[in-house]
Amino acid sequence: MASRAVVVALLLAAVSASCARAQLQEKFYAATCPSVEEVVRKEMVRALSLAPSLAAPLLRMHFHDCFVRGCDGSVLLDSANKTAEKDAKPNVTLRGFDFVERVKTAVEKACPDTVSCADVLALIARDAVWLSKGPFWEVPLGRRDGSVSMSNDTKALPPPTANITQLTQLFAAVNLDIKDLVVLSAAHTIGTSHCFSFSDRLYNFTGMDNASDIDPTLEPFYMEKLKSKCASLDDNTTLVEMDPGSFKTFDLDYFKLVSKRRGLFHSDGALLTDSFTRAYILRHATGAFKDEFFADFGVSMVKMGNANVLTGTQGEIRKKCSVVNH
Repeated sequence: MASRAVVVALLLAAVSASCARAQLQEKFYAATCPSVEEVVRKEMVRALSLAPSLAAPLLRMHFHDCFVRGCDGSVLLDSANKTAEKDAKPNVTLRGFDFVERVKTAVEKACPDTVSCADVLALIARDAVWLSKGPFWEVPLGRRDGSVSMSNDTKALPPPTANITQLTQLFAAVNLDIKDLVVLSAAHTIGTSHCFSFSDRLYNFTGMDNASDIDPTLEPFYMEKLKSKCASLDDNTTLVEMDPGSFKTFDLDYFKLVSKRRGLFHSDGALLTDSFTRAYILRHATGAFKDEFFADFGVSMVKMGNANVLTGTQGEIRKKCSVVNH
């Protein structure tokens, strides 16, 4: 197991390099809103104590924000004609928008016109992981909010049906490498998914649409368990735990599941088709390198959080996260 000192040193080095590129700073609000993290965490503790299952959707929302137009809070914007990012098919199952608005209101009360929605969302995502017994990392801040949100742009989101080539390309588009891909995929250790995101693996893998048209890479016993929950391709409401048994706890069980061909999505199983991602999965499936993985996750989250950010005089600081100021 890596020593704590080495882990911390690696994390700090990566964070420092990433921040220099993105012009973000951990203490960005030290003078203008020193209580921002405390305000966000207070709201997060309160919310997750009542609804711990909210952690995964909030983390996912940050992912979906950063992969589309960069981490600019655009996923939070409403559209009168339903053409915003949140209206696109990959985002219709996102939840927690009202909670983000509640946190933003609390931040505005403490520090009016100071903290961006993009930064609030980044802090929420970090605390969602930490309060689910996952790693803690310092979040570089200073993002500004964008004013454009278009549903068509969500094609940049990695779909659950993606193979390793597609995944690698989509991650590279936001300056994330193959290691970031396998590390961040482990966010699937918390949360649930609707059957329609993976049911083609159970009933319509090659387009034949029958009971025998199954994904041969999915472990048979696990497939039967999924079929007992998702009765058909038409099931649009049933939720399935992505990490059965510990879907509210951020741990290493995801790697154990994927190593046994029990990853829920095509994209999870695809990680076994690349030598690097496969080796990473098998290493962490042992459960012996928790500190190492937690440090890796923090590093990759910081990198993702730097994706095409608006800083300085770019963008704006929204008063409400769902609408632009003008």
